[in-house]
This record gives sequence, C-alpha cells and structure tokens, in this order.
Amino acid sequence: MEHGTKNLRDNKFKRVSSKDALLFDIFDKGLYALVILSIFIFVLWPMLAVIKESIFRDGTITLDLYKNLFGENKKILFNSLFIATIVTIISTVISYFIALYISFSKNKGKKIVLLTLLLTMISPPFVSSLAYITLFGRRGLITHKLLHLSINPYGWKGVVLMQCFGHISFATLILIGVMKTIDKNMVKASLDLGGNPLQTLFKVIIPLSKPGIIVSVLITFVKSLSDFGTPIIIGGDFTVLATEAYLNIAGSSNLSKAAAINVLLLIPALIAFVVYSFYMKNLQGFSYMSLKSPDSGEETLKFPKIFNSIIVFITWFFVIFMLVQYASIILSAFLNYSGNKYYFTLEYFKNFKYGKLKSVLRSVIYSFIAAVLGSLIGVLISYYIDRRNFVGNKLVDFISTLPYMLPGPFLGLGYILAFNDYPLALTGTASIVVLNCIFKQIPIATKAGSALMKNISIETENAAKDVGAHNIFVIKDIVFPMLKPAFAISAVNFFTATMTTVGAIIFLITPSAKVATVEMFNDIKSGNYGLGSVWATIIIIITLLVNITFSKMLLNNGEKESKKNVSRT
Repeated sequence: MEHGTKNLRDNKFKRVSSKDALLFDIFDKGLYALVILSIFIFVLWPMLAVIKESIFRDGTITLDLYKNLFGENKKILFNSLFIATIVTIISTVISYFIALYISFSKNKGKKIVLLTLLLTMISPPFVSSLAYITLFGRRGLITHKLLHLSINPYGWKGVVLMQCFGHISFATLILIGVMKTIDKNMVKASLDLGGNPLQTLFKVIIPLSKPGIIVSVLITFVKSLSDFGTPIIIGGDFTVLATEAYLNIAGSSNLSKAAAINVLLLIPALIAFVVYSFYMKNLQGFSYMSLKSPDSGEETLKFPKIFNSIIVFITWFFVIFMLVQYASIILSAFLNYSGNKYYFTLEYFKNFKYGKLKSVLRSVIYSFIAAVLGSLIGVLISYYIDRRNFVGNKLVDFISTLPYMLPGPFLGLGYILAFNDYPLALTGTASIVVLNCIFKQIPIATKAGSALMKNISIETENAAKDVGAHNIFVIKDIVFPMLKPAFAISAVNFFTATMTTVGAIIFLITPSAKVATVEMFNDIKSGNYGLGSVWATIIIIITLLVNITFSKMLLNNGEKESKKNVSRT
C-alpha cells in the first residue's frame, strides 16, 4: 500500500474544476465503456459465430449434432475431467511449495528458480512434448541410454506429466505476486505471539493467499481442459475433448461438429467458474489485510528441517527437470542421431533460410503490442469488475474467462467467421493476429489482477476520493502502482504466449506474413526436427531475454519501493 499512502501523505491529489471534472468523467466513462465493449466484440462475438455454424443449416436451426453428443463423447469427456483434475491438484501443490521457497524461505538460489519459472513458459507445447519423447521415450536419452529401460512414453501418464510441468510456472508466479501483497507485519505478529513457522503458514499465509490459490486452480483446470497439443503428441490412443474438436477442424474440416464438442467442453469449465466465483465472493473481507506500514519489509520463516527439505526437494527437482528438458530442445539443434549415436552438426543452421528472420521480427513486434495492450486491458477489467460493481459485472467476468475454456484453433476460426466482412473486416491483416493473441490470453491478466485486488484496501481509494481525487487519478496513482505484480506477470504471459502460440493463429496467418512459431510448426510437421529446434532455440533466447527484464520487476520492485519509502521518512 506504499504508493497509495504516499500519495495521500504528500497530498498529491487536488480538487479539479467543474469543467475539468466533466472532461475527466467523459474520459473515465469512455474508457470504461471501451474496455467492457471490447470483451463482447473480441471474445463473445467470435465464439457465437462458431456456435452458429453448429446449429444453422441452410438458413434453418437444427440440433441434430446435439442429440447424441454426450453419449458419443462420454468416455473422452471423462478423460478430459480426469486429466484436468489430477493436473490441477498436482500443479497447485507444487506451485505453492515453490512460491513459499521464493517468498518466505531462507534458502538461496531464488533468482535461479524464478528464471527457470520464466524459462518454462517459453516453448510451444508440442516442442516440449518432443523433448519429453527424446528424453523418456523408447530410445530416450534418460530412459534408454542412461537407465537402459524401454518405456512407452505415450498415454495419459505422459499427458499428466507434461501438463503439470507446463502449468506450474504460471501458477507459481500468480502465488508469488499474491504473497508479496501479504503484510509481513502480520507474519511478524504471529511469530511474536508465540506461533511457530508452520502455525504461521497455516493460520496466516495460506488464508491470505487463498485468492491466488483459487485463481491458480481455475486457470490450471481450464488450461488443461483446452489443451489439444500435448494429447495429440504424446497421448497415443488416449483422447480428450479438446483433441477431438481440433481433429474435426484440422482433419475433416467438420466445423459444425467441432463447435458442438466445444459446447460440451464448456459445461465443466462453466461449473469451475461458478465454484471460483462463489469462493472469491466469500473472500471479499480479506482486502483490509493489505494495509502495510512503510517499513514492513520482507520476512522469512525458518521451517522445520523435514518441511524445509520437502520445499527444497520439490523446488529444485522442478528446476533440474525443466532445465534438462529445455537443454534437450537446444541441443537438438546441434545433434544428429545416426548409427545409434549422436553426432555434433551445424547442418540444421546451414539449411536455415535466414530470409525467414523477418518472421522472428514480426513475432517480436506482435508480442510487444500484445504484452502492453493486453496487460493494460486485463488490469482495467479486473479493476472495473471488482471495484465498480456495475450491472452485469459477473457476466463480463465470465465472458473474459471463456477464451481459456476452448482450444486455440476454435477461437481462431471464430475470428475468421466474425471478422471477414462489414463492420470489422480484419481477415488477412496483422491486427486480427494481435487481437486474437490479446483476447486469447486476457483471462491471465484479469485473474491475476483480481487476485491482487482482494488484498488492496478499498479504504485507501475512498480516502483519496475524499480529498478530491477523481476516479482517473485513483486508477493512475493508486490502483496501477499496486497492481504492478499483476501487470508484470500478465506482460510476461502475453509476450511469451504470443511468441510461442500456434493453435490460436494458425488459421489467421497469411503465407506472406508468417510468424516464427508457424514456420517452426511447418518444419516439425514435415519431419525436420533439427530445423524446428533451430527455430525453437531462437524463440527461447529472445523470449528469455525479455522475461529476465520482467523478472527483475517481480524480485526487485518491492525492495526498491521499501528503500524509497524509508529514505523519505
């Protein structure tokens, strides 16, 4: 709360004239209307356009596809729920341990752990799946070469493993952001009153981090439901709803059936959202607990040896596992397998057409635009939903969550159907790609912002208004500074997702305006795995450099602000 209390102490807010107040009101309401309207245009409209394809035949409504929908897909619906539930439980538990390691433990290497978290968000899912096969397949480097085992890597166990390690990083970053908003004076008070570190963890830290836990659970569950890439690569004969929908689009071009399957996929996602809304509503009272004194600083907890060993083991097992996996991706660009041996080679780089580097530049530009605009829109949406309490805010919250409930190609085709004609003819332009990337990832920004809003006292905002601050300046000088962790996490996700996405934009990219991931996807699909690894290496390096910048925001921002506030006093 340093930013808000500082502004109040310095009396930064000044009363505005009636004329200026009118202009600010117009700007405030216009911004509010624009942000909310964008959700309906770029999320709801494309989805309705696809669903329309499933119920309209020759200008008439028909429900033929829905008559036996549940009966035909009962098994794969169970598969989807089974995988999503297991992945959500395992990912959330591991993520919480890693977040504790970074936020409250006295262990070293926190920057390495955070850097690894950011690294794991860099590569597209199917590249990670190929690395999994390389390491743990029948001829895998670890299972066959090192352990002399012949293990079948395909099936639901492989899907669970890859999805868990794929979702842990973002869930951990959300939890870290929420833990940083916890008043460390409350932790000190618990210890001073005789509570041991474990009691403080269960009675103070976990209750105050419930918003982050709930958001992590929702997003992980929905992302697992909508993942079609991992089951396609390593699922074998294990099929889920998202894969079935994708195959109906890419394999048989049966858009109508794919739309109907996605409606079925929406049902468990909708139930998850209702449960999420119920628990978040009951956590409203936690907002007052974010009040901090300027020198609250950081607090570490000396956990019992056994518990601390569990935290350390889980954290560094994750780090080592992911570093090995990503190292295998990079090494694949320099290694050739022949005669049951690996040989160093530069053949893939020699075959790389450097004229295609324009695709890399195009990806970087799209990603920066999506990171800035997407994070800004997401933070504003979370503020309007949680603070303005307008009519229909729950509906807007639900609609903004919908993109993560459906496979990327479904939303991509929705953009083609919705924006190929008047009044928004965007097909074939760069804007349709950027907009798709923004609103596909918008749930990350809104949920991260919403989790932090629960720990921001509304009393500070009310106090600012009492001394004459307009809503615009409350947003600018109080809300935005307090939501910096959410903005940073969202920006990391937007940039990374745009740099690595394939499914959502593969139907939107024109041949003359390809991005790096589409070039990589085409090479891998053609069997040029080494060349695909070169593309993956370029993407990883660029994205990692950008993510390092955002990691400094997460690790150093709180420390710098604390030092500034101490110096002012």
